[in-house]
Amino acid sequence: MPGLAAPGLARERAAWARGRLLFGIDEVGRGPLAGPVVAAVIAFPPGAKRILGLRDSKVLTAARRERLSVLIRHRAAAIGIGAASPRLIDRFNIRVATAIAMRRALARATGNCNAPIAVLVDGLPFPELRVEHEALVDGDALCYSVAAAGVVAKVVRDRLMSLLALRYPGYGWDSNMGYGTPEHLAAIDLAGATVHHRRSFMPVAQLKLF
Repeated sequence: MPGLAAPGLARERAAWARGRLLFGIDEVGRGPLAGPVVAAVIAFPPGAKRILGLRDSKVLTAARRERLSVLIRHRAAAIGIGAASPRLIDRFNIRVATAIAMRRALARATGNCNAPIAVLVDGLPFPELRVEHEALVDGDALCYSVAAAGVVAKVVRDRLMSLLALRYPGYGWDSNMGYGTPEHLAAIDLAGATVHHRRSFMPVAQLKLF
């Protein structure tokens, strides 16, 4: 099952052997009805050792992700976080908005990097990224840097949604993280959509509240 085995360092070692740093990119939040899409970019220094327990973020508990995020930030050679708001998602589409979040994260991660870089994106090739890259399906389960990026992105977004839940109680964002759970849909039906909802997403648009 993808995600249960430890992601490998083979791609990082290949990049290091060519005098490059591998920048792994992953995102979270493409599917929710509310909140931003968040991307993270992580590069580890040559010869980096494994962080025990690092896996695909989807198979980790929230507490474990929090602990791993601290270790990742401590050991990474470079890190960048980027986001795209619901307004951008509605203005363009989720794919373009995801690319915007990734480009922002990559720019922050590489801003002070003088070494040649290699970029690896989770999933399929992403032309909208506008940066030369390789793509790896199930990259968050197979590549160490991508897995690390997925953990950091997930922790950042979950924290944000938990903070927004305090300002907008009733939608359950501290537990559903903006996904279309029955509780969340019922709250939209009852109280309407907020400025943090993606109005172009069909489950929200179908409620005809605007």
